[in-house]
Amino acid sequence: MGTLPRTGTTSVEVDASPEQVWALLTDITRAGEWSHETQGGEWLDGATEPVPGARFRGRNEQGSYRWSRQCEVLAVDPGRSISWRTVPTTVYRDSTIWTYVLERTETGCRITQFFEVVQLGKVMDRIFYAIVPAHRDRSEALAGDVRRLGERAARLVVA
Repeated sequence: MGTLPRTGTTSVEVDASPEQVWALLTDITRAGEWSHETQGGEWLDGATEPVPGARFRGRNEQGSYRWSRQCEVLAVDPGRSISWRTVPTTVYRDSTIWTYVLERTETGCRITQFFEVVQLGKVMDRIFYAIVPAHRDRSEALAGDVRRLGERAARLVVA
């Protein structure tokens, strides 16, 4: 049996400005509009925006599997980059850091998404590999997410 990839990167140039992408990317309630897996989310503990230490819960779906994860914002450079991690629990002991970087281009911006699995035991690795085959190679799905993020962001009017 194989193992899941521990890192991945995808980068797409889109016709939206960094400000438009930032507005949609950081509105976690709207993640379901562009993510192949995340259906949306809500801020926790009184948080209302991405600042280091803020937490949110993301709701996910992959095939017939549904789950939610609490996440913690690690770093924010408004309009340029954001990183968060999935918070390990007694049920889901894994943790992945997700980072998005926005770079202005002549026609819009480049969105680069990184992920790094920083905690995943051998048993859970094999279980996830077996029951969520879509996670064996997420390249296409994540590139599609970033493209959809840019397409939807391009429609936003940002002050």
